[in-house]
Amino acid sequence: MIKKLLIAYDGSDSAKAAFNLAIDLAEKYGAELHVLAVARPPEFGSEVETEAVIDNSRRHYTHLLQPLKSQIAGLTAHFEVMVGHPAESIVLYAEDHDIDHIVIGHRGHSLFERWLLGSVARQVIAYAPCSVTVVRG
Repeated sequence: MIKKLLIAYDGSDSAKAAFNLAIDLAEKYGAELHVLAVARPPEFGSEVETEAVIDNSRRHYTHLLQPLKSQIAGLTAHFEVMVGHPAESIVLYAEDHDIDHIVIGHRGHSLFERWLLGSVARQVIAYAPCSVTVVRG
């Protein structure tokens, strides 16, 4: 039984499809819905530049999540923007909030990109404390 459902959202087509599936699951199981966007900090830069990029990213994701709130009727929902590595932040959020199920989109990178970098979805599957559904966009 799913009581707490986490959707990792970045605005991509696969994230939109994952969001729709998460709403369906939350409605079916009467689950609490958690919507998480993760702003990745820059790899390099001065402290002032890094803070500016993080602030801009937070505003971007907060604005990105706003229209989703109107699509959730009758569900208990929580929206949050975190800063950090996406896969790590998703797994930590799931652990901290006792999430039963994660729904995440997969962007479908090329084989070389997946081999070189791995994918967020693959990393979440490997380390999540609960079941994970991956939706291809």
